[in-house]
Amino acid sequence: MHFRTMVGICLTGVLLIGTPAAAQQPATTATAAAEDAPAEPEGTAAPEGTAAPDTEAPPDGTATVATDPPPGATGAPAAGMDGSTYAVRLRDLQQRIDQLKEQIRRSHTRLSLLSDTILTGGSSGSRATVRFENKLSSQFKLTRLLVVLDGAVQYNKKDRSDVLSEQKTIPIFSGSIPPGDHTMQVLVNLRGHGYGVFSYLRGYRFEVRSSHSFTAVEGKTTRLRILAYEKGGVTTPLEERPAIRYLERVVAGLVDAGGKPAK
Repeated sequence: MHFRTMVGICLTGVLLIGTPAAAQQPATTATAAAEDAPAEPEGTAAPEGTAAPDTEAPPDGTATVATDPPPGATGAPAAGMDGSTYAVRLRDLQQRIDQLKEQIRRSHTRLSLLSDTILTGGSSGSRATVRFENKLSSQFKLTRLLVVLDGAVQYNKKDRSDVLSEQKTIPIFSGSIPPGDHTMQVLVNLRGHGYGVFSYLRGYRFEVRSSHSFTAVEGKTTRLRILAYEKGGVTTPLEERPAIRYLERVVAGLVDAGGKPAK
């Protein structure tokens, strides 16, 4: 009886000692697994319940590209155009418009010339009559007149005796010219003239240069008038008044300066 009691006590002790060792085995295994896992870097842990976004740092030496700014935000607006620049550009534009008008006029005349040439067979030729008209007041005396047509001098006279100035109309040219474009160049020299309180005008000298292009049409006569006149008004400075303008007229047929058929 006593022997059985001792054996039971021993078995009970063995069981009591073996049970804690078995219970600690899972904890040891979990600890070892935790030690074998790579350590997380500091500061990379995401808060509980929130997935950390995937980020990828650009490699060294790679330039980052900035997106283009929206239209209207590309920088400060250009500085406004000042008055002088605007005036220069406006004057250049006006000159280009005048040149374009002249080209259109010449193109129209050439088309008319081509049409007339086809209809007439191109054998009639063309003519031109040119005259100078002095429309200046007695404050200006004509001392020289030079007229050049296509590089050839048609009239060149100097006079200080006022004889030239007294001629209000001076014939310059009348004859046949080739159909097509032609250029007229004019030079006028003037001197001031006055009495009494206006005697100071005698010391003034003026020079006016001008040129004009026209187109001779096949089978027709171009009548060209060169007018020396005074532009502006009483408030216009005296040195700005003398000017030259041209009046051009094309008539059918080949006629002379008097309007009679040319021989």
